[in-house]
Amino acid sequence: MERINYTANIIQYIPFFFVIWSDDLLSVSEVTVVRRIIESDPTLSEEEKKLLYSWLNKEQPPKTKVIKSWAELISLSGIKLIESDTYPLSSFSRKLAAINNGNSPINENLAEIEINLGIQPNHYHHLFEVEVVTEKTSDYYIANEISNLLRGEHAQQLEELGELLSHPLFNWEVNRDLDDFRINVLNQVQFLGKKGIGAIAYPKAYGGRDNMELYASIFEQLMFVDGSLTIKFGVQFGLFGGSVQKLGTKKHHDRYLKDIGNARLLGCFAMTETGHGSNVRGIKTTATYNPENDTITIHTPGKNDNKEYIGNALHGTMATVFAQLIVNGKNRGVHAILVPLRDNKNNTLPGITIVDSGYKLGLNGVDNGKIWFNQVEVPRENLLNKYGDIQADGSYHSDIKNPNKRFFTMLGTLVGGRICVAKGALGGAKMALAIAVKYALNRRQFNDNIKIQEDLIMDYPSHQLRLTPAIAKCYVYHATLEEVMRQYSDDTISDKRKIESQVAALKSTITWFSNETIQECREACGGKGYLLENRIPDLKNDVDIFTTFEGDNTVLLQLAAKGILSDFNSELNSGGFTAVLKLISAQIKDKMVAINPAYSNKVDKDHLYNPKFHQHAFKFRTRRLTYSLAMRIKDYIKKGVPSYQAFLKVQTHLLALGKAYSCELAYSTFVNSTDSIEDLKYQELFRKLGILFALHEIREDASWFLEQGYIGGTKSKAIRQRVERLSTELRPHIEVLVDGFGIPDHCMTATIAS
Repeated sequence: MERINYTANIIQYIPFFFVIWSDDLLSVSEVTVVRRIIESDPTLSEEEKKLLYSWLNKEQPPKTKVIKSWAELISLSGIKLIESDTYPLSSFSRKLAAINNGNSPINENLAEIEINLGIQPNHYHHLFEVEVVTEKTSDYYIANEISNLLRGEHAQQLEELGELLSHPLFNWEVNRDLDDFRINVLNQVQFLGKKGIGAIAYPKAYGGRDNMELYASIFEQLMFVDGSLTIKFGVQFGLFGGSVQKLGTKKHHDRYLKDIGNARLLGCFAMTETGHGSNVRGIKTTATYNPENDTITIHTPGKNDNKEYIGNALHGTMATVFAQLIVNGKNRGVHAILVPLRDNKNNTLPGITIVDSGYKLGLNGVDNGKIWFNQVEVPRENLLNKYGDIQADGSYHSDIKNPNKRFFTMLGTLVGGRICVAKGALGGAKMALAIAVKYALNRRQFNDNIKIQEDLIMDYPSHQLRLTPAIAKCYVYHATLEEVMRQYSDDTISDKRKIESQVAALKSTITWFSNETIQECREACGGKGYLLENRIPDLKNDVDIFTTFEGDNTVLLQLAAKGILSDFNSELNSGGFTAVLKLISAQIKDKMVAINPAYSNKVDKDHLYNPKFHQHAFKFRTRRLTYSLAMRIKDYIKKGVPSYQAFLKVQTHLLALGKAYSCELAYSTFVNSTDSIEDLKYQELFRKLGILFALHEIREDASWFLEQGYIGGTKSKAIRQRVERLSTELRPHIEVLVDGFGIPDHCMTATIAS
């Protein structure tokens, strides 16, 4: 083939044009980027610019012989393409121009093409007949700096915890002996208790630091060691200790909190019942006050009214038992009472029956059991009486007169547990992603060039698409849970009802996400991901239950949706005619956006990457679902359908609203968090993660947005392409991003992660 001669000024652009036309990267916005670089290039003559512009015409692409001449120029150059360079293709292009005419000036802005077009290793691996010096990851970002951004003010304490967890007691191993596994986890919890880790959230007077935010971060970190440890730690110090702290008063704190915090007093949290599941208000266990001897009798009335799935049931010596409190023949609703389970020789006390739950799908280091109470008497003082008390004269008193409000206020104090469950599940997803990514950066498979080694599976676009959006979601959800926990821990916020709705939605969304992600990681690791030694199977089994404990996800999403509806109705009712006009105005604006073809098919990069577009899309979806849900319920009730039945008819709508709300909340929280990052280099990285999260979420619910006319087919396709492009752009930083999760090296015991 006759070789075409080019000037050095043109040659520096040829590798870019070769990738562009070989991989069809060119869209309208990309053309604009390349034209801008060419226009601003002082090294180019007008004739050279004219030639380069001609290669940007999608209607008349370069001829085949021209593209082949580019390929020949590249393959015969003898230049190595070095992946560890910050911008590999730009570096290669400069070297290519230099060997053809070493005296020609080089355009210093070439890297902008590489950045804006998202050209990454997989684009040139199978295109260039040159030696590629492969590097698994770029050192442009530093993992510790990312980790410090995530950990915030708790970075130092979590670093110290990581060192503490390097103790041999916490070494992970395959353990299928039920008794041995449980004893080992018990020893771990007692070790942490003695070191003051369990009491972190308790007041300083009782050995704590009064720091619920740090406690929640510790809970997540423990998932890197073992799921069973995390849950038993949470049961002992969070549920049992937390119930004493949040529902009890000073007399209970003085008597129990120190011993609970250092794990001398082991306890459990007995709320759930076999026959009543998530319906806490409907539990059947009774707590009847006996005025004649000033005691309370705890009793399980029926066979299926027992407490079930109670962690610490076999090791615990006391339980916080939730029961219907009956005083002077009147049911005062659900209250919590401390009930001793065993004597100092660990024998079960009279009237108490405890049965081992046995092997479970996961978390077998946690001693779950069923508990029945047969006329068990405890002193009146054992009633956790912050929100309802039996006074010395035998009368019942509560400052909260409304029983419904009292019930939900009591449960609201335990919302921190749901945040911890979400953080724990997220920790499981982070661990699985770190293992899968590190495996993908070592495992090689396939290549059409037998002269060079096979490709890393992390360089395949399909593999990037499997893992990278999930990594972005981990960053978004992490920031969101940190902020929600901050608000929950803020004592100046007296009304926590909004936070309860937020947590209900987020717990559901995040635990489902974590399960899906761990499964994807298992498949991404092939048969290696199926081996117990590689941790993913246990993560998969342990995190599975997170979707149903601390509230079944489907129930919680409906709870969240009802909270949104309640706020919606309150706003309308309090705002009167003005609120109605605002609602109508918002609906008209939404409709105008949805039916505007210029908006619904707008595909330029600046628009698709703009957080204002993402936030509008998420807000539009939440508002639309809220309004249509309210109208449906109103119509059913208008027709005479009882409100309970009306809600049953719209359950799927409630779930859709709950999911939409959690997505909107998570993204807006992350955007605000990213804006506060002072280092612009890392702010830009986090922004890119946020964009990937947003576009991936819109893509996943594209059918709804298409139905509403909010996006058109052209825009839907562009969003899909952008998700793929962003996943590729983040490829050089993929290992740094999972290292940024802050998983201690000694916890990365999976063979395939090394």
